Order: sequence, then C-alpha cells, then structure tokens
Amino acid sequence: TDNIKVREGTLEIRPALQTIPVTAEEMDGLRSDIAGNPFLNEKIVSNDGRATAIYIPIRKKDMSYRIGQEVEAIVTRELLPGQRYYLAGLPIAEDTFGYEMFKQMAVAAPMAGLGIMLLLYLTLRKLGFVFIPMMDAMFSIIWAMGALIGMGYPVHIMSSMIPIFLMPIAILNDVHILSEFADRYPVIRDKRKTLLAVMEELYIPSFLAPLTTAVGFASLALTDIPPVKVFGLFTAFGIAVAWLFSMTIVPATIMLTREERFLKAFSRTRGHLWQMRILKTIGEFSWTRSRAVVAGFIALLLLGIYGISLLQVNDNPVRWFKEGHPLRQADAMMNELFGGTYMAYLIVEGDEPEVIKQPQVMAYMDRLQQHLEGDPLVGKTSSVADIVKRINFVLHDEDPVYDAVPQDRDAIGQMLFLFQTSGDPDDLDNFLDIDGRKANIWVQMKGGDNRQMTQVEERAASFMKVSPPPDGITIQWSGLTYINKVWQMIMVEGMLYAVLDSFLLVFILIALQLRSLVGGILAMLPITISIVVSYGLLGLAGKEYDMPIAVCSALALGLGDDLAIHFFHRMQHLYRISGSLEEANRLFFQEPALASFRMTAVIAVGFSPLLLSSLTPYVTVGTFFATLMIVAAAVTLLLLPAATRFLGHRYLKKEG
Repeated sequence: TDNIKVREGTLEIRPALQTIPVTAEEMDGLRSDIAGNPFLNEKIVSNDGRATAIYIPIRKKDMSYRIGQEVEAIVTRELLPGQRYYLAGLPIAEDTFGYEMFKQMAVAAPMAGLGIMLLLYLTLRKLGFVFIPMMDAMFSIIWAMGALIGMGYPVHIMSSMIPIFLMPIAILNDVHILSEFADRYPVIRDKRKTLLAVMEELYIPSFLAPLTTAVGFASLALTDIPPVKVFGLFTAFGIAVAWLFSMTIVPATIMLTREERFLKAFSRTRGHLWQMRILKTIGEFSWTRSRAVVAGFIALLLLGIYGISLLQVNDNPVRWFKEGHPLRQADAMMNELFGGTYMAYLIVEGDEPEVIKQPQVMAYMDRLQQHLEGDPLVGKTSSVADIVKRINFVLHDEDPVYDAVPQDRDAIGQMLFLFQTSGDPDDLDNFLDIDGRKANIWVQMKGGDNRQMTQVEERAASFMKVSPPPDGITIQWSGLTYINKVWQMIMVEGMLYAVLDSFLLVFILIALQLRSLVGGILAMLPITISIVVSYGLLGLAGKEYDMPIAVCSALALGLGDDLAIHFFHRMQHLYRISGSLEEANRLFFQEPALASFRMTAVIAVGFSPLLLSSLTPYVTVGTFFATLMIVAAAVTLLLLPAATRFLGHRYLKKEG
C-alpha cells in the first residue's frame, strides 16, 4: 500500500497519505500518485475517487463477525454527514451467516413449532394431543444437539439444520398413533383397549419407518466430509430418541389421562368428514383411473428428470443472504468501485531457493497476471513482479519502456533489497517468502460464484498449457474463494454418493421387511419421485444447485419412506381381513389414509415460517419440506394404490 516514487534521485517508499492535503496542488499530487500506482488505484482508492478501501487481514475466519462489529462501531462514530460505509468479503459473509443462523433458528424453529401445534389441534381436536408430539420433537432436538455440542463438535451450517430436520421426523410416529387413537376411541370407548388395538396395528410400521430413516441418515457417516458425517450420525441419534419417546412416553401419557376427558373430548362426531370425503374421492380415482394415474406420474417423473438436467452446480456464501441484506448491498457496491472483494491466490513455487528472482520466472508471472486481467471477472492482480516493475519504472524517470521486469537477476535482487530497506520490510512478506522459493499472486475477482472461480481457473490453465511455466516451477491455486469452489464440488459429489448409499440401504431394509422385491421397489417410489420432482422444479425455475440444496437431498429419506411403509403394512393388514385388493384399498382410504393426510398437512404448512427467513438456505429448506411432503403424499395416495391394482398380488399375502 506504500507509494513508490523517486525524489531527487533517491527511491522513496512511503504511505501515499502521510499528511492530509490542504491545498489544491497537494490534492492534485495525491490524485496523480494514486492514479499512477497500480497498487493503489482501484485497490485502495476507487477509480473515480469516491471511495477508499481498508483491508483487514485476520488470522481466523471465526473472528470476522466480532471484528466487523468493532469496525462498524468505530466507523459509525467517526463518519461525517453524507458519508457511508460498507463491509464485505467472504470471511465476514460466512461468519455473519453463522451468527444470523442462530438468530434465525431461535425465531424460525419456534414459529414452525407453533404452526405445527395449530394444525395438530385443528386436526386432532384435543389440546393434550398437541403437546405430546411437540414434547417428542423438543426432547429429540435437545438430546441430539446436546450430544453434538457436549462431544465438542462445532455447529456447522449442516448441523445447525438438525433441529429443522428432526422436528417433522420426530412427530411422524406420534401423529400416526394419536390420529389412530382419536379415530378409534369413539367406537371402543376404553382408553386401554383403544391403545392396545392401535399399538398392535402400528407397532411394526412405527418401528420400521424410523429404523430405515435412522439407517439412511447414519449411512451419511460413510462420506469423507466431516460435517456431513456429524450431521448424519446425530440426526440418526435424534430419530432413535424420538422413536423411544413415541413408544414409551406417548402411551404412558394416554394411560395417565382420565377416561372422562377422552369421553368428553370424543363424545361428538369429530370434524373431519370433509377430509374423509376428499380421501374417498382420491381412493376411488386412483383405483378406477389407475392407468391414467401411472401415466401421469411417469410424465411427471420425466419432467423432473428434464428439470434436473438444467441444474448447474454453483454457490456463493454471499448469496445465502436475501437481496437487500446489507452484506449483499456492500458486496455489489464494493465490487463496482474496486478491483474485487473475492480473493484467490496463485502460489508459484520453485525447486530451489531464490528461483523466484530469476528474470524468466518473474516475467512469466507478469504475463500470467496480464492474461488473467483480460477476464472481466478479474479486477486486479498483484505480485512481487508488480513491485519490481514499479521500482524499475520510477528509477528510469517513468519511461514506459521500463514498465517491465528487468532482464538481469542482480538488478531484481537489488530492487527488492531497496524496497525492503526503504519501506516496510513486512510488505514483501505478502508476496515472497524469505528464501525466494515461493511467490504469491493475489487475484481479486468481482464475483465469487463457484462457476466464476472455475472460469478464472480455466483461463489460467489455458495460458499455462500454451505457455508452460519455466522448468522447476509449479503453480497452484489457494484462497477462500477457491477453497469454497473445491468444497462445493466435494460436497455435491459426497452428498450424491451418500444419498445413493442411503437410498440403497433403505431399499434393502424395506424389501426385507415386506419380503418382496416388488414391494421394496414400489415403496421407494415416494422417495424417488419426490427427490426427482423437487430438484426438477428447481432446475425448471432456474435455481442453481448449491450447498443448502445438496443438504436437502437427505431430507426425503426421512419423509418419503414413512408414508410408504405405513401404506404397505396397512394394506397388508386390510388385504388379509378383506381378501380383496379393491376392498383393502377402500378400507385404507378411511382412517389409515387420514393419518397420512394429516401428517402431510401438518409438515407442509407448519414449516411455512421458514419462507420468511432472511437466510436463503432456510427458505430452501422450508420450500423443500412442503414440496417433498406434497409429492410424497401424492405418490402414496395416488400412485401406490394404482400400482397395487396391477402388482398387489405380487407382494401382498392373504396369510402371514
């Protein structure tokens, strides 16, 4: 950041603003110094002179938010009227997201809980039945997050979503049990007999559904991505806690409730006749129009596959904030005024000391920088070659011919010696190591998307392919923007394999449970179609595949298989009773389907508060919850009955 110039035949390296200009001539001189120095123009001061930048190096990214708050306090106190300030950069964006993540969780999770409680009350019509599932969700979240933090794991963006994932999954069994109890009690009118009848019918699916879900999440531990491992294992642990609660506390709470309260609560016909009429219509339609239903879902699946083909992998932590957020505004403004807020580094390394000071190496770095700056995305590049060029330029009376790297190694060494002795010796450490073996090229970019980083990376690679580095020289990328791009690639690939592994494990478990390969394949349809359609809609909407969306792929494992398992076990039971596939289908679309209908409504609508979050990952998760549940429920209530009409005899047995 020092200005390099010659005064009275002596090289002078000093800050450009040692004293405040008081005359027009001094101000013109300062403007001239800044405009003529590539280290200052569009890096420290904008080209139009309207803005100046302060670069704050930090040791660790998790210091960014605290430092940013301290800077804001100072700037707010010292700003003059009409002046504004902006804070930008990937470190502060990522650390601020971590801070706001907890704030949003403190608001979004309770709002989601309230939404679920309201819908549970509207569907179950008993206040006590509302608190039981919410206690289950609360206990599973506290145990999972408490174990995670207690074992010393940091709360990453993925693990921060464990409460959002656990809340709907934890209450699935509770909703089934309580819904079935509420429907049967008016007929049996004895809480113990009603509970025994409900648990006898629901115990197996209520055990198998969370088992397959927990195994699916636990299999994420097979990935090579530590945050994904932690997320998968502790989510699986939370699911196990929720199952234990639903199998013990829920029945115990029912038995501790006085019989009179049940008689009073369920003395009248419960207000779900309109739901039953809808379900009856759906059941008849799926059976009588089974071919049309199957054809419709095949078309929907093909549309989803087409949409997925349009998805592009891309991410940028700054875009985790909504439009209008101060960080988004600061990012746009500072990238307009300066060389760029997204930093990446090219590490040039030689095989022996002092090799960087060789003219051919220094000149190669200069040519590489010029090639990179030909990309509009690259605002500025800086390296030790720029320092040498600047000294050579000013020592020769700013003759443009000498705005180049000297061809003499000794001359380069002398210039660097002059720079260290005349200015701050630590400045050179940013670009060159102490033994001259490694050099650092700063690449400032005006965009930090993964695809933009890849574009700049490919531009450098194409240059090095046509013009290879000197012998013994290797060049590698580094920096937070590059690391984010690599992380995203690893994340996408890792989550893809993790979800496929989980998918396979869940399929094997369900096929073994049903003792039928055909049944196992059909049971995976809600998961498969909900994932394909959800991602396909994202592709059709022009949404990019980023980290939050990659995380959501695991969400279907916890929702789709629950509906399918309950469908097949209830259909098996009803088929044995009736002896007819059509009659079993008719009976299913009474109380059994009502529980699935309620659960879908509770989860899909109950998580709408997430759509109000200022953080786009939470908006994405909320949208996925609704989409996945609606699609999975549609597959369960439409496609599976239609498929059962054709294939039911292959996997349903009249005796067992």
